[in-house]
Amino acid sequence: MKSGDARVALIGFPSVGKSTFLSLMTSTASEAASYEFTTLTCIPGVIEYKGANIQLLDLPGIIEGAAQGKGRGRQVIAVARTADVVIMMLDATKGEVQRALLEKELESVGIRLNKSKPNIYFKPKKGGGISFNSTVTLTQCSEKLVQLILHEYKIFNAEVLFREDCSPDEFIDVIVGNRVYMPCLYVYNKIDQISMEEVDRLARRPHSVVISCGMKLNLDYLLEKLWEYLALTCIYTKKRGQRPDFTDAIILRKGASVEHVCHRIHRSLASQFKYALVWGTSTKYSPQRVGLTHMMEHEDVIQIVKK
Repeated sequence: MKSGDARVALIGFPSVGKSTFLSLMTSTASEAASYEFTTLTCIPGVIEYKGANIQLLDLPGIIEGAAQGKGRGRQVIAVARTADVVIMMLDATKGEVQRALLEKELESVGIRLNKSKPNIYFKPKKGGGISFNSTVTLTQCSEKLVQLILHEYKIFNAEVLFREDCSPDEFIDVIVGNRVYMPCLYVYNKIDQISMEEVDRLARRPHSVVISCGMKLNLDYLLEKLWEYLALTCIYTKKRGQRPDFTDAIILRKGASVEHVCHRIHRSLASQFKYALVWGTSTKYSPQRVGLTHMMEHEDVIQIVKK
């Protein structure tokens, strides 16, 4: 079951320290032993950080060929698709092999890591052939190629508009449409077993964090990075004539509006909404009177006035 404000999945080969990480971070104890596949099902735990409850899922290890269903890999990857952020646990002593293999497995089931959705407008139609347009010069695709790809998928009438220079693979992702784009943190565990230079090299790679569960190194920095990748915002509420309540925050996704805040407090609040007063970084001056469409930012304070 989904619970908490955000969901993080731990993915990695067997015996890289996923269960040890879960036991360290949360109050849940996941069984860890020195043989592979100690964890056989999904074990959830909760991290409490900056007032948010982040659900952490300890999944069984993935082996090569998981996307074809080896070692119950299909079910494991299906759970990972529902998460907000993937933490890829890698063994620092094994080098780069694991990362490439795992990326390949996730890629083949339609999970795209640390990529944004291609900016292509695509709409199948009833008739009128294929109309093709682009707002930028295309270096990787041509109209001929797009037509060939669409014919492969038995689409003969469609409107296609490229708003950025995309590769044919990205265009296919748009046609198929069941791809999940999610942020991913590569976490290199067991850094106490490799040299300092190697740790330094791994730590400088993009989206990478080095930790050691055995010696409890760098775990606080990993939490900070995780918070950054989850892009959650805390919003505090305030009653009229009272101080803001900083103990109990409302946790929302980035880009949440006042309407989202109303729904989180109570379903019927948005319909009785008159205006809101907001203090914080999202306003031009504090307090500012705003409507339902105003975008909230991290650590704003809101006071809602009903009709």
